[in-house]
Amino acid sequence: MKFHLAINLERMDPSTDMKAVRDHTLEMVQMADAAGFEIAWAAEHHALEMTIAPNPFQLLTWWGEHAKRIRLGVGVVNAAYWHPINLAGEAAMLDLLSDGRLEFGIGSGAYQREFDRMKPGLDQRDSWRYMQESLPVVQKLWEGDYAHDGEFWQFPTSTSCPKPVQKDVPVWVAARAPVTFDYAVEHDCNILSWPLTMPMSEVETYRRRLDDAVEKAGKPFKGDWAVMRHAAVYENEADRQAAMGSIRHVLGQFGNLMMKKGQVNNGFPDQVPLADLDGNARVDPEMLEHNLMFGAPDQVIEKLEAHRAYGADAFVYYASMGMDLTQQKRSLQLFIDKVMPAFAERELAHA
Repeated sequence: MKFHLAINLERMDPSTDMKAVRDHTLEMVQMADAAGFEIAWAAEHHALEMTIAPNPFQLLTWWGEHAKRIRLGVGVVNAAYWHPINLAGEAAMLDLLSDGRLEFGIGSGAYQREFDRMKPGLDQRDSWRYMQESLPVVQKLWEGDYAHDGEFWQFPTSTSCPKPVQKDVPVWVAARAPVTFDYAVEHDCNILSWPLTMPMSEVETYRRRLDDAVEKAGKPFKGDWAVMRHAAVYENEADRQAAMGSIRHVLGQFGNLMMKKGQVNNGFPDQVPLADLDGNARVDPEMLEHNLMFGAPDQVIEKLEAHRAYGADAFVYYASMGMDLTQQKRSLQLFIDKVMPAFAERELAHA
């Protein structure tokens, strides 16, 4: 099983120093790089302190300058917010500056609040159509001159300057819905899935959607399927309680954004009372600890094995959830020291 790291610049309140948050993300990426993680992922979001990510290409370029082996994953750009010429050029520039380490991820976005500001009038549920038009256009621009007359974008002959260093840039599609699994398989993309706080039955559902997409396409799935989970590894009760408190706080803010049940003040979402969230069983502490990649090292190993049993090729360790920066590093180090070796031993045994 391969391991990836997803991390954001994040602040839960204005007292957190922005430079400390900036430096923390790089230190975490450097830890992952030294430990043999395959990819570091940076997201795209706007006007939110809990995910400070207006342009993932900038952040990934900075990480890549200071972490020399790990690949650099755009996880993911929202297609509706980008003109394809701009997107193709930004992505190719990252590939050039990193000597060919770009992993290009594209998706349909998450928060309706964000669409209301970045793409007024677009319902998030319809944004997949932008993704499906944008991706092949970007790929054609990487190849050379191309003119486009589509539903959402039209332009005369143009190209990407620069061109990517890689002949075939790895492409990832963020997929939870059947339509995106279908698209990924049909177009030979890798798949990045995030079950949020849902149980393993959600991962099973994704596996079934992937299998259904393969059957529809009439050809095998050629890519990798990576599953992302919030992760916290701990060996004492204090760290356990801190992790649970952090994720529940973030979920209150997340509920605000997903269902627009609160205000956002100067980039900080109000925390919606957990009892007010739809399906509030999903934020029950016992359920969260069971469903997320939380626990002592042996518990986390067992959960990873369950994900691998459903065919996940990679696990994305999602570090950002408002946890204390020192504890985030302690958790990642425990994962590196006490979880990853178990999978290295298993790989060796099956070699």
